[in-house]
Formats: sequence, structure tokens, C-alpha cells
Amino acid sequence: MRVADFDFDLPAERIALRPARPRDSARLLVVRGRDISDHGVLDLPQLLNPGDVLVFNDTKVIPAQLEGRRGEASIGATLHKREGPREWQAFLRNAKRARVGDTIDFGESVAASVIEKSEEGSALLRFHGDEPVELLLERAGRMPLPPYIASRREVDERDRQDYQTMFAREEGAVAAPTAALHFTDGLLEAFDARGIGRETLTLHVGAGTFLPVKSEKIEDHKMHAEWGCIDAATANRLNAVRDSGGRLVAVGTTSLRLLESAADEDGTIRPFEGDTAIFITPGYRFKAIDALITNFHLPKSTLFMLVSALMGLDVMKSAYEHAIEVGYRFYSYGDASLLLPA
Repeated sequence: MRVADFDFDLPAERIALRPARPRDSARLLVVRGRDISDHGVLDLPQLLNPGDVLVFNDTKVIPAQLEGRRGEASIGATLHKREGPREWQAFLRNAKRARVGDTIDFGESVAASVIEKSEEGSALLRFHGDEPVELLLERAGRMPLPPYIASRREVDERDRQDYQTMFAREEGAVAAPTAALHFTDGLLEAFDARGIGRETLTLHVGAGTFLPVKSEKIEDHKMHAEWGCIDAATANRLNAVRDSGGRLVAVGTTSLRLLESAADEDGTIRPFEGDTAIFITPGYRFKAIDALITNFHLPKSTLFMLVSALMGLDVMKSAYEHAIEVGYRFYSYGDASLLLPA
């Protein structure tokens, strides 16, 4: 298939620049087979069945956006994958001005050396000193909001809380698993009362999730790897849910991608720890999940390809057309959808 097949027109005013307040007041588009209906996130407990289990990503976003200088040159760095105690892969802005061996000064006594460079503008950085890199980033970094938000307003202190889910525990993500931004204590209590369970896994979301697909054919696109973990006890509980007739509902495409990476051909979820670069496009056979809660995605993006693989491209184009027409808010801080394949 061609990348152009996944294009659609989105008016700029549909892009949410702040999350809904309270978080669970967001709207919810339900796509069940080919049927489309309008709801709110607070309706979710009644839209799912007792015995279903929600699977959340407990990754925590770090302040991975850095602004620095090499001599007179201004260089931006967005960390996207940890490679060691002091080493991170980063996408560089003005990358041609930073050569292997150069030091980039990010201010606040934070500096890093360029160890390797790739042709695509990514570099391996090694941070100087003995302080944990996490402390350096807290001092010099800012929250890495997606470019479609950061290009339209300043990143501020509110984003330190807004761009973090209530499940955030394991530091390492440079993008939030945004479907879970809609969840609150009150909503979880409603799921408990309904008999709907929840589990967590960890996938450290990388900045590659925002990279545009530059190839004309989807099979020519290369996904960036992300690190994830599902422990044995969690895998056993997830398998038991499906064995007892319950459904696994992935909260976010990150949870979905890790579950599918860990699943055997028969759908059995195995313990997993390591990198995944799974790229889900139409024609993929889903093995591990039964439903997906997710936000609205960019045109021609790998995530719109994923939801089209789950529901069908025609269905998702119709759903997004409806969402745009009736005023749903799009992208990371926007509204949500519940996708229930036939």
C-alpha cells in the first residue's frame, strides 16, 4: 500500500493544545465493527464487559528536550532511546554543526559528547560527569511535547503534569502513552465496580513515534526500536483472562504494540524484555488484543496505519471524517476512541 492512502484533511483548529479538564471529561468515539457512535470517556465502564481487562503502559516521560550550543552553533537534541548508563540516542536539530568528538553544552552544568552519528540526523550522546543522567535532565531538559503542539505554544510547567499519565512509574519515555491521560481515580473506581480489571506493562515510547513516514510505500518505512518489558506473572494473568473468556483491551497503541510483540502465533503472551520495532499495517493478524482505546492520530502516520489495520482503512476514514465534522479534539491532548473490531 501507499502512504498516500492514509492521508486525510484535518483543520488546524481540531488539534488540542491542552488536555480536557477534568481528564475524564474528554469525548469518546466508539467504533464497533462498522458502526460509529458518540460517547464520553466516563461511559467506558458500561461500554466494556465484566471480566475484560485494561492493559496500561506505566512508562514515565522524562524531560528529554534539550537546547545547547557547540561553539557559536545552536543545537537542539531530543533523546529517544537509552543505550547505556550515560548514553542516549538523540535526534539533533542543526546536526551538521555537531561532529563526532564535539561537546554540546546544554547549560546548567550539563554537557554531552557526540560519540556516533547516522545519516538521518540521529546521534549517540554520552553525558559528562557522575550525576545520574535523570538528574541532569531534570535540571536542563524540558518536556518533549509533540511538534504539532510545541510549534504553536510554549512548553510550560503545566505540561510537567499534563503530559504524564496517572500510571507513570518507570522513567524512560520521551513521549506519553496518551490514551491513558484520560484516566482518573474516579474512573478506575467505576471499572472496579463493574468487574473490569487492569494490568500494566512498560514500553518506553521514543521520539520516533512523531517522525513522518517519508517513503512512498509503507513497506519501505523503517520503525525505530523501543524498549519494553512484560514480566512472567503479568503474562500469565493476561493469558488467564482470555482463557476465561475475557477480553484484553489495550489502552494506547504502545500497550498494543508490546502485547503483539510478545505474543506467539496462537495468541499466547510470553514474558518479554528487549527492543521491539513492530510495524503494524493493514493485513496484519492481531494475536493478543481484542480492543483498543486510543486518541486520534496524524494523517499518513504509522499509528493511523495501525488503527486501520485493526478496523479497516475505509472504516477509520469514515470515523475520522465524522470526528472532524462534529468537533472531536485530535492528537496527544485530544479526545479518545474505543475501537472494537467485528
